[in-house]
Amino acid sequence: MPAQTPTSAFRSARDTLLRHRGDYAAARARFEWPRPEHFNWALDWFDRIADGNDRVALHLVEEDGRETQVTFEEMRKRSNRVANWLRGHGVGPGDGVVLMLGNQVELWETLLALMKLRAVVIPATPLLGPADLADRLARGGAGFVVARAEDTGKFLDVPGDYTRISVGGETAADGWLAYAETRTAPAVFEPQGETRADDRLLLYFTSGTTALPKLVAHTHGSYPIGHLSTMYWIGLKPGDIHMNISSPGWAKHAYSSFFAPWSGEATIFVYNYTRFDAGRLMSEMDRLGVDTFCAPPTVWRMLIQADLGQLSRPPRELVAAGEPLNPEVIERVERAWGVQVRDGFGQTETSVGIGNFPGQRVKPGSMGQPAPGFEIALLDPVTGEPGATEGEISFDLHRRPVGVMTGYAGDEERNARVLAGGYYRTGDIGTLDEDGYVTYVGRSDDVFKASDYKVSPFELESALLQHEAVAEAAVVPSPDPLRLAVPKAYIVCAEGWEPGPATAKEIFAHSRAVLAPFQRVRLIEFSELPKTVSGKIRRVELRAHAAGEDGEPGEEYRD
Repeated sequence: MPAQTPTSAFRSARDTLLRHRGDYAAARARFEWPRPEHFNWALDWFDRIADGNDRVALHLVEEDGRETQVTFEEMRKRSNRVANWLRGHGVGPGDGVVLMLGNQVELWETLLALMKLRAVVIPATPLLGPADLADRLARGGAGFVVARAEDTGKFLDVPGDYTRISVGGETAADGWLAYAETRTAPAVFEPQGETRADDRLLLYFTSGTTALPKLVAHTHGSYPIGHLSTMYWIGLKPGDIHMNISSPGWAKHAYSSFFAPWSGEATIFVYNYTRFDAGRLMSEMDRLGVDTFCAPPTVWRMLIQADLGQLSRPPRELVAAGEPLNPEVIERVERAWGVQVRDGFGQTETSVGIGNFPGQRVKPGSMGQPAPGFEIALLDPVTGEPGATEGEISFDLHRRPVGVMTGYAGDEERNARVLAGGYYRTGDIGTLDEDGYVTYVGRSDDVFKASDYKVSPFELESALLQHEAVAEAAVVPSPDPLRLAVPKAYIVCAEGWEPGPATAKEIFAHSRAVLAPFQRVRLIEFSELPKTVSGKIRRVELRAHAAGEDGEPGEEYRD
């Protein structure tokens, strides 16, 4: 039998997962990670499936009704033009490029182009300001920036000797190159040198919910190949129309708006909006016939505030990622659509490593079981030994899953800590039952003690969301002289409910009815929740606020 090429090895592994979509046990037993020495996903996979392919690869719909469709073949040629043009302006192997674009065609074609050039991509959300951009350029070692024309002013206060490329319009601001010139570059691209699968491809800055963002390094193997597990979790198959709600610049966009759908030969559909409108979103999903839908918990919580019956044709597969999804949300969606939202667990540092997979029995509240190609262990929080039934969720590296980062760039001390002993420690606490299902408890630094009992904020928040007055909730410890700490809830009211003592009284009564005495919420403050630019709750700010470290707390209601 002839030796497998990188393309055939990737296809074989992918097809194993497609063949056993809906049969988790078989997928676990038969899937093996491809581990080619050389691999370039843009050249060895995307260009191969795109050559002569007139199916739609990318479909964008704007709020004003404008639509853009790009076929696989068109995307192949467009990315070749961009690669040739960038090469002409000095972009080469190993060069760091900050890519700061919205959900626009140029984002996808530039990412493919940079992969073909073997450059190192540093994704950045357009929401970032000058201080964050300076940090990314400095720590990421970037020599190039690709940004929207409307964002070029942010770089006036970002020092450094880097090449600036402006996307939008036919001309560019002073000191910037015009991306529009890529349209006249040759459509045939000749790679220069082979791409090693362990060459660096991506530098991702984490969302920084508790501290300075970490700098996560991924290779041409770890994300492009690693996201086969994400493709399997979503339940994608060739020909699907896949919709993911995510902002560019964060790992979830690479998860579900790039690698997973195109590895599965699906169409990526994006509806761009400035203000969330559940009715319009569902209308677009119906009109396009979305087959698979992925959204963060914040969007799911907003959707259940609307009339879910507006969607006449629910997608075949529904998944949630970014943060754990509260059981109440899952139940509400299933009642309305007859489809279960399946939770999954991954981080910027990994592809999907734990999940509720298609066809698998779902246990309410559980994040599921290990993905094909992953083995997990819960490490004892005191000894660090595996085998605990409650402990730090960790991925076994003794036979390393491809979808795990190489480490944190420039932080060997942290690497020695989180990758010690043959495990990648996620920093998340969970429990493991007799069937191998993992249930999320909380971040190791979010779990706290009240009256000497351990309290999981996630569990309390899930209980609060069962009440119709609560749209969003975040629970943190508030110092208490008798109990050490008591649970305090910061709450965003659902539509039709007003913040105040009457609403607080109802929520307290609900808390007493559904929670154990040591878990009961003792304090409520109605407030918007501070979030990172990626939409995750900044609990570190709420803890400081509850402790009075950043000024007096707002109006509190006490039970």
